[in-house]
Amino acid sequence: MRETRIIMGMPITIDIVGVEDSRLHELAFGHFDAVDRRFSTYKADSEISAINGGELEPPDYSDEMREVLALAETTRWETDGYFDVRKPDGSIDPSGIVKGWAIRNAARLLRAAGAMDFFVDAGGDIESSGSNAEGGAWRVGIRHPFDPQAIVKVIYPRGRGVATSGSYVRGQHIYDPHRPGQTVTDIVSLTVIGSDVLEADRFATAAFAMGSAGIGFVESVRGLEGYSIDAAGIATMTSHFEALTQP
Repeated sequence: MRETRIIMGMPITIDIVGVEDSRLHELAFGHFDAVDRRFSTYKADSEISAINGGELEPPDYSDEMREVLALAETTRWETDGYFDVRKPDGSIDPSGIVKGWAIRNAARLLRAAGAMDFFVDAGGDIESSGSNAEGGAWRVGIRHPFDPQAIVKVIYPRGRGVATSGSYVRGQHIYDPHRPGQTVTDIVSLTVIGSDVLEADRFATAAFAMGSAGIGFVESVRGLEGYSIDAAGIATMTSHFEALTQP
């Protein structure tokens, strides 16, 4: 049973195999709705807007906000500052970590509710579990950054999380925090595979901000694999990435 909705400003697709109970979809989509209401910087009544507007102090933050900001601080430290939710104007934008966090939590909700075989795709970041409707492994395509109709690689994550950062959809929007005002232009796409989608997402954002050095960073982090495409269309992969392309 597959359903797609637009939430958090992006298409979110949830495919649950062998279950015809729509309540599972409602459970997961309800979670994404709640995340959007709390963390959207575009909603004037969200918690993050209240924080940026000076209406909330740290003692009054929700548990979910505390968790996400703590994850963001850990990631900032682990990436030598290449991941940072604090913008130059002092405001906080947690979007670089919230999506992976929300997908991971939606997957946990589905498992707790009894779903074994499912696929959650939010804006191209993915967590899967078990098998697809044909009984095989879930497949994930990495989009060609210069041809939106083409796929450059197909991988089989087998329960691991997949996240891609790039400039080919939204344009140059990821900045190198060590060079204020400078966007990343030497690479156009970087896909990271991690133990779950949160791990993949938080490191994909940071590694992309590193530019061409990002794939080397991914290689250095235990448990991560990656696939980078530079502005000339040349791909570079981590040493064990190719194993993920085997059915």
